[in-house]
Amino acid sequence: MITNASIHFVGNKSAEEGTIISTSRMALDDGMRAILENHFLTPFTSEEYFQLYHDSGLEYNVVYGAVTQIFDAPETLYEQSVNLAKYLYDQSTHPKIKGGEFYVVYFKDCFVGGETADAVGLFKSENKDSFLKVLIGGGGFSLDCEQGIPLKKLDKGCLVFNKDRDNGFVVAVVDNTNRGFEAQYWMDDFLHLRQRKDEYSNTHNVMAMAKSFVTQELPKSFEVTKADQIELLNKSLQFFKEKDTFDMEAFAQEVIEQPEVIESFQEYKRNYESENDISIDDSFAISSYAFKKQQRSYKRVINLDKKIQIIINGNRDHIEQGEDERGKYYKVYYREEE
Repeated sequence: MITNASIHFVGNKSAEEGTIISTSRMALDDGMRAILENHFLTPFTSEEYFQLYHDSGLEYNVVYGAVTQIFDAPETLYEQSVNLAKYLYDQSTHPKIKGGEFYVVYFKDCFVGGETADAVGLFKSENKDSFLKVLIGGGGFSLDCEQGIPLKKLDKGCLVFNKDRDNGFVVAVVDNTNRGFEAQYWMDDFLHLRQRKDEYSNTHNVMAMAKSFVTQELPKSFEVTKADQIELLNKSLQFFKEKDTFDMEAFAQEVIEQPEVIESFQEYKRNYESENDISIDDSFAISSYAFKKQQRSYKRVINLDKKIQIIINGNRDHIEQGEDERGKYYKVYYREEE
């Protein structure tokens, strides 16, 4: 439930649009409160969480300092919202960043990770839409066109939950703009976020690493066909689908199997962690949400001459590869045609 909220306008600094600071917190009746709760909270469906951080220490993260102050003294929300609006303006330097309304909202009793916690929400509305207003008068109807904020789409938002304060809180993020400079200024320049170390990040990272090893690294060191690679991808997916917990040694023995390939995989893991500045645990509970999301990136398709596709979701033994006087070929065995 929303208990306190402030709204300001934050423009584009490179265009010298400035900010418009409201003189007080936003007054809400029950109807508007319900509309905003739905508008602000509905888009947060992912189980991927982040944390606020700063290379020089959490105390240098401006958002962390402001949110901490709000949690300690909720009556300071308006004061801190002014500071945050000015700080966001300082980060809005890319010429394509749109100005928009900036909200700072206090939520009581949010449910996250099986626990209840208060949260501070930071939201920005940039894109406007046209809507028709039907007017009744003089025995007839007339139409008027106005510009407004679409309630079904949240441009940018983040929820900072009052959990794990010493490690930068638990943070959920939404950014529907999907442009590189947008994500950088909102998530990196303004919020200063990094992924939390939890079930989701471990599952996501190890699946991404395994896919990268099979599709990019394996062909460099070993003679493998496209069908062989897809078989390894299928075995990897089956491992994550059937297990509740991930164990790196068990994964290597059951999926990769060959000792020399296992050794190459272990070396690749070390390099992958270093290059991507992450750490993947050797054992962790598997996140079903991360598995389902990452599963979609596992492309198990062989493209032939840009016109023929072979999709392999099952047994690699049903496919043979060869070459004769007519060219290269795949031979597919099956029992029934559907």
